[in-house]
Amino acid sequence: MAVSAPVSIPVSPSSLPAKGAPQSLSGLGPFLSPYRLQIGLAALFLVLAAVTTLVFPMALRSLIDGGLVSTDKGAQTMALRNHFLELFAVAVALGLFSAARFYTVSWLGERVTADLRNAVYARVLRQSPAFFESTQTGEVLSRLTADTTLVQTVVGSSLSMGLRNAVMGVGALAMLVWTNPYVMVQVLGILVLVVLPSMWFGRRVRKLSRASQDRVADSSAIAAEVLNAIPVVQSYTAEGREATRFDASTNAAFRTAVRRTKARSVLVAFIIIATSAALLWGLYQGTQAVLHGDITAGHLGQTVVYVIILASAAAVLGEVYGDLLRAAGATERLMELLHAQSAIVSPSHPVAAPVPPAGSAIAFEAITFHYPSRPDTPALRDFTLRVAPGETVALVGSSGAGKSTVFQLLLRYYDPQSGRLLLDGVPLASLALEALRHRVGLVPQDAVIFSSSAFENIRYGRPEATADEVHAAARAAYAHDFLSALPEGYDTFLGERGVRLSGGQRQRIAIARAILKNPPLLLLDEATSALDAESERMVQAALETAMQGRTTVVIAHRLATVQKADRIIVMDHGGIVEQGTHATLVAQGGVYARLAALQFAA
Repeated sequence: MAVSAPVSIPVSPSSLPAKGAPQSLSGLGPFLSPYRLQIGLAALFLVLAAVTTLVFPMALRSLIDGGLVSTDKGAQTMALRNHFLELFAVAVALGLFSAARFYTVSWLGERVTADLRNAVYARVLRQSPAFFESTQTGEVLSRLTADTTLVQTVVGSSLSMGLRNAVMGVGALAMLVWTNPYVMVQVLGILVLVVLPSMWFGRRVRKLSRASQDRVADSSAIAAEVLNAIPVVQSYTAEGREATRFDASTNAAFRTAVRRTKARSVLVAFIIIATSAALLWGLYQGTQAVLHGDITAGHLGQTVVYVIILASAAAVLGEVYGDLLRAAGATERLMELLHAQSAIVSPSHPVAAPVPPAGSAIAFEAITFHYPSRPDTPALRDFTLRVAPGETVALVGSSGAGKSTVFQLLLRYYDPQSGRLLLDGVPLASLALEALRHRVGLVPQDAVIFSSSAFENIRYGRPEATADEVHAAARAAYAHDFLSALPEGYDTFLGERGVRLSGGQRQRIAIARAILKNPPLLLLDEATSALDAESERMVQAALETAMQGRTTVVIAHRLATVQKADRIIVMDHGGIVEQGTHATLVAQGGVYARLAALQFAA
């Protein structure tokens, strides 16, 4: 089957069902609707397979009454042969229809799961950092894997089995009511009494299913956190402690799963026993009718098979109901991610501001900002700063002074609670997020290296860049020599998070990435902190070249790296306490002079 383009899901939090409600599965509707043709084919093959199964007891009755009771042996042999051919034809039709149903339903399950996983992942990627302050990465990964697998099981298997058995069960019940109306009306009344308590008990199973999935997500979150910090864990010989912590988490998940399994087992046992009791009552009445001569042996055989079909359908539906309850919990968790609203969004009518040729102008006007996780502690308070196009400004101060917050606001990871932030005279909130971030190049203190080649890591800053442009950026960052010396040169795979490189090499690749992007505003978060003295001199020279013609804001902990800055901003407790050139601030004998005296003396 042809693969359709990924679906785009409209977000409407008001459309979310109440937590724990069986209507949670309705959240899959937008993912199913693009595949109406496949759903129609699956439904057609499902009905044909179910109808073929229901025809079998009628063929069996014909065999018993028409092929076994004849006194003429020749006629009996021919009749038996014809009846068996009819039964074989029914079996062939059942096999073909079942295979077609299995393929279409399995394809649908795989496709819907892929679309759902893609949509959730794309939604998470667009969340602001505030989202990740309260949501662990491991939990997101658990939802993308374990929860989508549950949904796939339901859409690609359980739902189809449930519908098929529902059709067969209803058909068998209808045939039984038609052939034995008085007895089967009694049985139907008993079945209604079975369904009502089953639905009530199913609510507990659904709640335990969601709790079980939450505990699995907790384990995934612990594993993701520890595996990303494995060098630190091993350096502190904490492997045993972390294994114990993970063991406690998995045991908690196991205990919750056991409670869910117990509840589901009781539910399944109740459905099977109660349904079988009702159907055996109907079968007993049928045998009494044969003994009294009211129906034939073939009629009884037909009744027996329909009873078996109905009992089997009831048992399968009990299992499917449990799967649906688990999938409802998984769907709820996925819908929570899919409908999560980012605190930072592009304006509906963004301003199209031209990119300045000589660097961007920045203006912080009386900015006050609190992080969502620390609402009582301002990261910036009444912060006012103007940076001219092409100017290089360094931010210095102790940890927690607000330096990194300036970068967070410039990239619009957060919006300030009060004040205005302008870029080239345009409020940041009026610019499209993509356009804003295209104007900014960031070199973080902890260089990020992706699990790909060195070439692709540098070109991450501008995916359309040519090989010559990538090489030129690497040369400017003094990375060309060591990259060329790698076993496969620029095409060498760097390993997860760049584990095959030194800290200085990773930093130079990050600098090359920013140089290749060529933005009008460059943000350097202590970009040379991971370099040795010789590499620092090379990279510092490269950065000075890269800074020409653009505005640069530098966060500096080592004051020796910012002595040539046009202006140094000294921050403390979210505000500016001093500003000026290196020489001016040293002469003032204030905060900066004391920091400089300590560092240079050391």
